[in-house]
Amino acid sequence: MKDKNKQIDYQTMSIEELTREANEIIDYLENHENIENETDIYQKLLKLDNFIGKKFQSNAKSINLKTKEKILNISSKKNAN
Repeated sequence: MKDKNKQIDYQTMSIEELTREANEIIDYLENHENIENETDIYQKLLKLDNFIGKKFQSNAKSINLKTKEKILNISSKKNAN
């Protein structure tokens, strides 16, 4: 973790990018000697975890809606024949 205070816009990041960022934080914490004073890093990791969960739910909901639309479209074409 080169710059633990860097500001990142999580809104614009993909789930993969967010996961990569979380893994970097975990690697940093695992390899750091004195992590007791790294509460800001832990909080950043918790924030990332929460954001990844919300983004995953949003993506899952979007996929579900698109799938339902496609099924309805296929069904309506099938019923029209």
